[in-house]
Amino acid sequence: MSAPTGIAISPELSSAFSEAVESNNTRFLKISIENESLVPSETVAPSGTLEQDLDRVVDILEDNVPAYVLVRLDDPPTEWLAINYVPDSAKVRDKMLYAATRTTVTKSLGSAHFKDTIFATSKEDIGAEAYAKHKRHVAAPPPMSAREKEMEAVKAAEREAGGINYEGSRARQSHVAQGVGLKWTDEAVDAIKELGAAEDTRLVVLSIDPATESLLLTSAQEIDISSLGSSLPPSDPSYAFFAWPQSVTSPPRREVVPIYSCPSASPVRHRMLYSSAVLSVVREVKELLSSSGSSSTLASRKVETSDPSELDEKYLIAELGLSGSVAATATAGVSSEGSDKKPFARPKGPGRKR
Repeated sequence: MSAPTGIAISPELSSAFSEAVESNNTRFLKISIENESLVPSETVAPSGTLEQDLDRVVDILEDNVPAYVLVRLDDPPTEWLAINYVPDSAKVRDKMLYAATRTTVTKSLGSAHFKDTIFATSKEDIGAEAYAKHKRHVAAPPPMSAREKEMEAVKAAEREAGGINYEGSRARQSHVAQGVGLKWTDEAVDAIKELGAAEDTRLVVLSIDPATESLLLTSAQEIDISSLGSSLPPSDPSYAFFAWPQSVTSPPRREVVPIYSCPSASPVRHRMLYSSAVLSVVREVKELLSSSGSSSTLASRKVETSDPSELDEKYLIAELGLSGSVAATATAGVSSEGSDKKPFARPKGPGRKR
């Protein structure tokens, strides 16, 4: 996946991040833009807790040169923090280039891996104290206007007096902001655990009940990849998790592919609700698979579609970035086949005239 700048991650970066995720021996992975490509420029192993190591980030950064730094968290160690470091003193072209390319890093490596992002314009914006301040800021309630403060004071006074809560204009508050805190039903949890425990090709489809903000099990079944598109609701949004024992990569593996289906014909309110909750649902599934001891891994990218009928093996390969693996396999097959052919035999020349 490339940014509007045309810059994409290099195979070296993709490999370095995959190794860092699997090995747990990397605290920092520094990324730079070189020759119009995102490449790994330095890795640092953990030497202590996250708070202790964060103060060492500045040691791998330069005062006037932008960079991206991926930081492994401690709780849980499967998630990462992305630091976008673009110092004010950097060259204007570099600042524009790194700012325009920053989303490419997390999207191409898999958004599900990244829990948070920090934007830094100086080394003072990075470190344990700066990160703690950032988390407090994120957790803090949004600032209220004078009118909102007045209404909050009225409601507080009514609560103390034992009166009826006055909601005023906030009675029309959208459920979208609350959508990320969905309540999972037992059936949905059990279906995901069974998905991870099985070894076949299996699909679990989940839906949201807007009235209760609960995540419901729509269906769970063994299917062939050719019937994937027809197994999702054609006109309603849904979350699907497709366990796919694929042989595209080497070695073959069984991956659980997150699929977010949002048909264009579905109501706008439902689309907003599903969109706001998709990342939290994917994280919950990742934790359920990990806690159940499943040998299947969650794909690093989620697949999105507005037309479920387009879902097939070719579409998954393209969306998961596995096209290179297919090409490599095909090339290896051609090379192997070519090695079995007999060498070119030079034809005999014409006989001499008598």
